[in-house]
Amino acid sequence: MSSRTLPLLFINLGGEMLYILDQRLRAQNIPADKAKKADWIEDDRRRVMNDIITTMFNKKFLEELFKPQELYSKKALRTVFDRLAHASIMRLNQASMDKLYDLMTMAFKYQVLLCPRAKDILLVSFNHMDAIKDFVKDTPSVLSQVDETYRQLIEMYTPLSSGEFQLIRQTLLIFFQDMHIRVSIFLKDKVQNSNGRFVLPISGPVPHGTHIPGLIRMFSCNGEEVKRLQFRNGGNYTGVLREGSFEMFGERVIKLGTNMYSVSRPVETHMSGTSKNSAQKKSVNTAPNPLAKEELNMLARLMGGMEVQKPGNADSGFRVNLFATDEEEEEALISRPDEFSYDVIKIQATKNQQANAELVKIMGDFTEEAGEPCSSSANSKGDDLLAMMDGL
Repeated sequence: MSSRTLPLLFINLGGEMLYILDQRLRAQNIPADKAKKADWIEDDRRRVMNDIITTMFNKKFLEELFKPQELYSKKALRTVFDRLAHASIMRLNQASMDKLYDLMTMAFKYQVLLCPRAKDILLVSFNHMDAIKDFVKDTPSVLSQVDETYRQLIEMYTPLSSGEFQLIRQTLLIFFQDMHIRVSIFLKDKVQNSNGRFVLPISGPVPHGTHIPGLIRMFSCNGEEVKRLQFRNGGNYTGVLREGSFEMFGERVIKLGTNMYSVSRPVETHMSGTSKNSAQKKSVNTAPNPLAKEELNMLARLMGGMEVQKPGNADSGFRVNLFATDEEEEEALISRPDEFSYDVIKIQATKNQQANAELVKIMGDFTEEAGEPCSSSANSKGDDLLAMMDGL
């Protein structure tokens, strides 16, 4: 498996999350009393997007993210995105968060499968980055963070060989291989089957640097072409498109990774039949591990008491529902198999500081060994997210 996969996985899933949240924030039904306030929804939408992107592209967090390392587990990565989605005043309950994560993962899985070349995964990432940059175009401080991430992506990935990109693609496909969530957009466009598996096209442009299949050339031992044979390729392929730009600016050519929610369409997710059956057959112990919970409580203290932003009063925050109605959201939560719910253990980030004295002592030992005092920035959302990923 490739140790350079995590940054691409995080940035692309984060881009898909921002597409979905932006679409839902624009479509969200706002109570009449709040709707009377001028620009209430637009201001809050921008605030949510800016807060999430600021956290996502925190400098120290990205420095850690870009270090060569193995992928995190599915549940660990889900926990990170759960915290990231709640980095602002917006709230999602578990059913909506499950749906959000399903949409994110299935969209990026589809993009990875359809990339003409393994290297084109980087172009997909740049499409997400281009859209993220547009979200914060009016916020210079956040824009500079995004630009720095462009430079890191270009520096790390453009020198890689085709073989290294193929290993990255294979690592991503291994990560996604057991995910077969049906998504209404894909089903309506007939690019996904009823069992949740994607339909790969046998038409369209061939990858850059290749020829339309249908010709076999034979060469002598001296390297001279001696014979040609033609065969039917079984598809309807066209000539290669020009190569997209791998620079910070330029046309990417490839459309994978652009915002498929720009045209308002209802999006539903459903567990495939095979996934439902496998979830029912498996006996999973859902009781939390007490030791793991204490470790997470310790992690919370190490993180400087990471808490998602709590609105000062009930009027300043709002809940986003990814379903058409609250009833559908409740039904989805009840009917979802436990295996796919990604339950997150709640951690005590601010209370009961005197409990677990032995763990606190261990934490003190680590601090003394490090010989480095905690900086005032330890309470920032980005640093907290970095600490969260360190502990997973």
